[in-house]
Amino acid sequence: MDLFTAMDISASGLRAQRTRMNIISSNIANAQTTRTSEGGPYKRRDVILKENSFEGQLASVDVERIVTDPTPGKQIYDPGNPDADEKGYLTMPNVNMMEEMVNMISSTRAFEANTIAVKSQKDMALKALSIGR
Repeated sequence: MDLFTAMDISASGLRAQRTRMNIISSNIANAQTTRTSEGGPYKRRDVILKENSFEGQLASVDVERIVTDPTPGKQIYDPGNPDADEKGYLTMPNVNMMEEMVNMISSTRAFEANTIAVKSQKDMALKALSIGR
């Protein structure tokens, strides 16, 4: 594996984790949104990543798709809320803050690992260039 292939793999990981962090941030920001343009409460979204390999070796990590979590949201009794149903129950978004925070930490760690890999690859390239001096 050459230097640029290794950097491409790390860069694809950085892009994938950036997308994942954006989706997690959106989930957290909309954790209390009971009315969306699609109608009903906000539905949690998740990122599905896929590995692309070439001749049995990792070539890149890409976002395969972004899916909507079908889990129903918690219902609370709030008859005064304009988004409540005819029985007075309000359906909340299906966002679990603990799960989102764990996902955020995981994504941050993966992003940091890819950043360190890029830095290590750069350092090795500089070291290789200095050998010829």
